[in-house]
Amino acid sequence: MTLTIVPPPKRPPQGRPEGADAGLAPVTGRRAVRLRALSGLAGLGLALLGLSACSRPTGDFDRARPSVTHDVLMPEAGKLVARLREEPVSEFILTDDEKLLRDLGWGLIRPPATQDWIGGTKVELTRTRLLPEKEGLVPVTLYTVFLGSETFRSSNVRFDRIAADARGDATLVPPFCAVATRVAEADLERLRALSSRDLVTTETYAGANARVWENRAYTDWVAQALRFRIQAYQTAVDHFEIETPSGNRVWEANRAIKELETVVRLTEKGCQDTNRFPTAQQTDRSRIYGNWGLERPAPQK
Repeated sequence: MTLTIVPPPKRPPQGRPEGADAGLAPVTGRRAVRLRALSGLAGLGLALLGLSACSRPTGDFDRARPSVTHDVLMPEAGKLVARLREEPVSEFILTDDEKLLRDLGWGLIRPPATQDWIGGTKVELTRTRLLPEKEGLVPVTLYTVFLGSETFRSSNVRFDRIAADARGDATLVPPFCAVATRVAEADLERLRALSSRDLVTTETYAGANARVWENRAYTDWVAQALRFRIQAYQTAVDHFEIETPSGNRVWEANRAIKELETVVRLTEKGCQDTNRFPTAQQTDRSRIYGNWGLERPAPQK
């Protein structure tokens, strides 16, 4: 029995390459890893983009419908892309309030015109972190375009639609802020617990801080999306006031926008109410003048 020794493969020369690539420096180290990751993610992103060439699927009342592509595949790919952008990424399990925060916020970050599938796709790619936040902004004029493309029996209905959309958004902000406040309080508890532990792994420390960053970034993103939505509504009112004037309806639409702007200011403050002046309901009644009015209950025999 004879043994055949296989010689090792010849290594390329370590000097400068010859031929067409003589002027190119070899890519090595961290840069090579990033380029390989980017090329792999580019192919993955194109495949996911082909699967998600529409906004997030919706069901009754335009509520988000469960989807493996939008709920699992795209978020996992978005984590990889976010890490390449050197953004904090947490692998912690979402709490119930953190899930609810993202569910309630989705109705406020998507385009106000539900038929805007291009804007909906951009928002969905941003929500799953495949695109950075600044790339997911929807032009404020698209709401006017889609509202003008719809056929109504009366031109006044467009102003009613703007007012209804603005008031509908205003009703969604307080529940979102209530959950955002609870999430912020839980984040403070998380950070206090993190600082009080003597032995904490690097993964736990990084994951906790990343989750706090993600929660705060999502709340800020909702506030920014609402500000763009207000601009979209106001742009539509200004346009249709010229195209189809209607005095009373214009006034109602502007009033609804002002109401929405009032509640949006709360989200821009991190959903923390900083009212330093107590209202009439918050003021304690005086004990000196208590039970001196006619509202005193009648004596019982």
